[in-house]
Amino acid sequence: MTALTRNQILIMAITAGIAVANVYYSQPILAAIAQSFHTTTEKIGVISVLSQIGYGAGLFFLTPIGDMIDRKKLILYLQCGLMFSLLLMVIATHFWLLYAGSFLIGVFSVVAQVILPMAASLAKENRGKIVAQVFTGILVGILIARVFSGLVANFFGWQYVYAASAVMVLGTTVLMQADFHSLPQHFSGTYIGLLQSTLSQLGRFPLLRKTALTGMIAFGILSAFWVTLTFYLSGPPFHYSTSQIGMFGLLAAASAMAAPLFGKRADKGSAFRSLLFSTIITLLSILVLKNTEHSVVAIWVAVILLDVGVQATQVTNIAVIYTLDHSANSRINTVYMTSYFIGGALGAFIAIECYKMGGWSWSTSFMGLLGMIGITNVMLARPHHEKRQVAV
Repeated sequence: MTALTRNQILIMAITAGIAVANVYYSQPILAAIAQSFHTTTEKIGVISVLSQIGYGAGLFFLTPIGDMIDRKKLILYLQCGLMFSLLLMVIATHFWLLYAGSFLIGVFSVVAQVILPMAASLAKENRGKIVAQVFTGILVGILIARVFSGLVANFFGWQYVYAASAVMVLGTTVLMQADFHSLPQHFSGTYIGLLQSTLSQLGRFPLLRKTALTGMIAFGILSAFWVTLTFYLSGPPFHYSTSQIGMFGLLAAASAMAAPLFGKRADKGSAFRSLLFSTIITLLSILVLKNTEHSVVAIWVAVILLDVGVQATQVTNIAVIYTLDHSANSRINTVYMTSYFIGGALGAFIAIECYKMGGWSWSTSFMGLLGMIGITNVMLARPHHEKRQVAV
């Protein structure tokens, strides 16, 4: 097996980012879609939920197959399904087509979570750094998605968002199939056995349990922040528009560039120190928010600190879990990423409820509590990290 080239790493990062971005395109353009269907934003808002549900379903039922069949073929099948789903959105004239397309977009966007373990399997050295670079592509895709869809819909119409994405997916499909060789399977049992084996990974590795909880908490904080920041900035004293709020995502995307540095540290056996530092940075960002209300500059600082902290936590976690069992990378990734998105969904839901009851103060207090739990969990996981370092 030859080492991955820079071009191959870049292709994987771009492909993963373009794929996962599709889950988030609908969020800033719901009003435009509702207007074209002559209905309310609340009724159309279901499509964002369906995309998330589809992503969760694809995450559990499809990504483990990467250990069972050639990942290159699986990526091709998923990308073809994603292009079909995007075109379904473009031609949708009825609600059921819109709903079906949104759900299927979520299902097939999990190609990003097949590429991650593929990168880990192909990396001969510097695995943490390489996986972090691909994961950075996913993070940037998530953060840029809302800005991209808002701008395209504003100038051309919401259908062009999905049409443009279909073209980008086609381009990355060609690149993935041209530049990568086939990968052998690692699991030879049945599909049901594969799903059972996926669930059993939690029992096999105490470090995976601790890492999954850290990931849940980190993404829970990030989701809680972004969903309540929209409420906060749209009200007094800011009264920002949707497009102005979306621009904060560009600041977050810029901070994502620091993520690979932490993957490199994980390669050197510094995972525990990296996680302790990143979770402390995350908590510090929440403290900045709580103690400097009504300051845009403070929010800018908090956005940078929060995104660096959360993204550093995630790339370090990803680097760690891919050292547990190379033959089960897809199944282990499924466990981690399922926990990750459950944490995001719960964090957003609870933060919204906190905001309803006590406004920005309550929601930031909730985030602060999560931050303290995250640091505590990292401290409790220290013995498992030290055992892993000795074993490696």
